[in-house]
Amino acid sequence: MYLRAVHAEGQLPVLQQFIRDNPLGILTTAIKSPIYSFIQSSHIPFVLDVLPSIGADDTIPPGILRGHMAKQNPQAKVLIEALAGQNAAGDNKLELTDEVLILFNGPHHHYVTPNSTQRPNRHLAYGKISVYCNSKAEETGAFLQKQIQDLSQQSETGIMGYTGGDKKSAWNVSDAPVNYVELLKKNIIGIEIRVERLQGKFKMSQEMGEGDREGVVQGFEELGSEIGKGIADCVRERAALKEQQKSA
Repeated sequence: MYLRAVHAEGQLPVLQQFIRDNPLGILTTAIKSPIYSFIQSSHIPFVLDVLPSIGADDTIPPGILRGHMAKQNPQAKVLIEALAGQNAAGDNKLELTDEVLILFNGPHHHYVTPNSTQRPNRHLAYGKISVYCNSKAEETGAFLQKQIQDLSQQSETGIMGYTGGDKKSAWNVSDAPVNYVELLKKNIIGIEIRVERLQGKFKMSQEMGEGDREGVVQGFEELGSEIGKGIADCVRERAALKEQQKSA
């Protein structure tokens, strides 16, 4: 991804929060196979585990991304194929040697007249992927159970807003028949990505002067749409951050 300094976001907590707010990632792998396509991509909702700081300088690791996909997905099949040699050793958690890429997009993007396009939020995560594909292994079952529960909770509360009280209560995996959940776990694989680096950008007219930015904001507000309001708010937010950085 091309990162101009004016658009780049380097603060790890901001990048991590962006993933929490936009958990649907596009997992891309490049694995040679005699059967399947070399490049594979799948939309996967992720749960981000943020690890505690390490070292005397309080370095914060980028985190762990957890997800799952259907065993019938060609990308799952090529992952299992690539790791087949390790299965002979009886391992339950198998790590691919090559790096994988996950792309997270923000909720809004829009054309800006006359000669600019806003792609406001785009973040990339690079890391090593481990696969839980032995459905008979206790470790795999435990991983998938936690993954399904955590993803359901994240989606019910964070996306649907079902927090109880005067709102609907969140659906829980325990509400589903046990046999159904067990059948589901037999037909999916768990994936765990140890993130090694995060990159992100907010392309929100930061390179423009104040007058031009205000023109962009006004134009989007005049659209009278949710997308227009979202982009206008984001342009203001990133402009304010730019001014804070200049005065720091």
